Amino acid sequence: MTAELVRGQNHPLPGTRLEIRVSAGGPVVAGATLGDEQGRVRGVEWVAHPGSPTLPGLEVSRQAAADHRLAVDLDALPDPVHRVSVLLALPVGVGGPAGFRALAAPFVAVTTLDGAEAASYTITDLDTESAVVALELYRRQGAWKVRAVGQGYAGGLAEMLTDQGLPEARELAGAINDAVARGLARSVAAPPARPADGARVRTGPPGPATPAHGDPVPPPGQAPSPQGQPGSPPADPQGEGGPVNYTHPGRQTTAPPPPAPTAPPAPPGTPARPVAGDATGWSMEERLYNQVWGMFEDLARTTAAYRSAVDFADSRMEQELDKVLSDPRSRIGGTGDVARETARARHADLVGRARAALDRDLAQLAAEADVVEPALPPAYASWSSPVWHGYRAPMEIPMALRLGDLHLPERVDLRIPMLVRLPLERGLWIDSGKALTNHATDVTELRRLAVDTAVAHAARLLAAYPAGQFQVHVIDAAGAAAAAFAPLTGAGVLAGPPAAGAAGVSEVLGRLTQRVDLVQMAVRGGAADALPPDLDTAEQLLIVNDFPHGFDDRAVTMLRYLADEGPAVGVHLMMVADREDAAAYGPLLDPLWRALLRLTPVPDDHLADPWVGHAWTYDPPVFPPGSQVLREVVERVATARRNGGR
Repeated sequence: MTAELVRGQNHPLPGTRLEIRVSAGGPVVAGATLGDEQGRVRGVEWVAHPGSPTLPGLEVSRQAAADHRLAVDLDALPDPVHRVSVLLALPVGVGGPAGFRALAAPFVAVTTLDGAEAASYTITDLDTESAVVALELYRRQGAWKVRAVGQGYAGGLAEMLTDQGLPEARELAGAINDAVARGLARSVAAPPARPADGARVRTGPPGPATPAHGDPVPPPGQAPSPQGQPGSPPADPQGEGGPVNYTHPGRQTTAPPPPAPTAPPAPPGTPARPVAGDATGWSMEERLYNQVWGMFEDLARTTAAYRSAVDFADSRMEQELDKVLSDPRSRIGGTGDVARETARARHADLVGRARAALDRDLAQLAAEADVVEPALPPAYASWSSPVWHGYRAPMEIPMALRLGDLHLPERVDLRIPMLVRLPLERGLWIDSGKALTNHATDVTELRRLAVDTAVAHAARLLAAYPAGQFQVHVIDAAGAAAAAFAPLTGAGVLAGPPAAGAAGVSEVLGRLTQRVDLVQMAVRGGAADALPPDLDTAEQLLIVNDFPHGFDDRAVTMLRYLADEGPAVGVHLMMVADREDAAAYGPLLDPLWRALLRLTPVPDDHLADPWVGHAWTYDPPVFPPGSQVLREVVERVATARRNGGR
């Protein structure tokens, strides 16, 4: 039964993996701070907000919205953390001097991952406050509880963060407001022209992924609220830049009910039969997305538990053997041999039990993967999935896109789809470098595989967007990849022929740089309707092959500008390059390298998860031998464009 809290009341929490749902009736910013035993926030790294939405055990929304879902895993919080405070604030310019009084009373609920509501709180009596501490989760004598707080601050985020002991409160408040402004710019970067009668329009909200470069895997969304989910404002469905309706058509003040079971219950004592889409979510697509990331998290943690158990067994055996060797009495008779055999037997028993638990969990995950994979929609499905045979151009942008698969050495046949949110928030670097030559593949073959991988990613992006809502530009200065790009050029889905030579490089970069400048000025000036009528409002992707051939210093500067500023206004970058080839530029290109998510054309264990730091092996997308799926899909994309989306 749900506990309806009043200000100051507390209630025990039913578990440690929770969702916090917020409904405010208007756009608000949601965040959270971590506090120590005294409730003090030790630094900006203890604050989750739209500009930095993930912390260990915590994920918050990426932009202002009327409804939010925050994911919390209390077991994954750092040891010094004893308190999690949930913050709500009005975006700059929203609410004005009236503060929260201008909105309906915010409603906050704590739910378990299956949607069961544990506690709720309606924050009443707010007046001119523009920020409020809604709830706090706190640890007392080893148990976690939730307390209804409702403490408002007329001075906004800066006053709230200062009150929690953060020295850099004012600077962080400004950074949060900037991040919210950038998030809104992504949603309304450029309104499309009014469609002709009967034409289909884009209605899906963008939802970026946040892969950190260097190899981290994008953090999961067991129940996240980034853009594109029910926690974010939808784009204006008419595309005219008018008022945005922040109300989810199916939103209630309680969590969505769990999906109805589609398989009979398992007999007592046996694992539950896996069902595709049995995670929480407002649609099957969202439930599958959450389920895939739940599988990823489960595999990460069960493997971490196994490795930790093996490390413990190794350490314990080493200590026992050292003790035997340090005791002179063990050298007399067979005492030492018996002690050593006992230590080894205990080690084997511990490792065996850990492996049995791991194998049990892996078998359950493998069974779930066997059920989930055939149910995935095209954007999530592998290229070998039959779903591509019935592909049609979508009416809405999907929440996420599959860039390949991930696996761990404990079971290499268990592959988890690597999903990133759309639109891409960061560019991609497809590595064709010499660093991969340990894969017994020569450099020429690596370059060919890298371009093929880029084409596969570009085709999937084209297929994921509604017809005409995604444009691809190609720079192939030396013309070395004409054959690889042939499926795209032949189908006519590129924005133009691949640019060649220094002049072609300069022309494409100049055109996209100008587009970024125009949209940025329009958004910052609140004059999106003043954009040139011939401006292409579709998302743009620039593929650069064989970098830095054909690039001078000016072109490199423009490329870095596009990587930094482009994603916020719908211009994305995909590099196909060897970092060593650009070594002559020195540290100039280091920010570009760090800003992009590195992927490889051959399996490589260069990705790390954000919880336990596992080195995951990334498997690039692969077409079945002899398959024509790439040509068929891009041909259907081209046909949909010619037919106005039909």
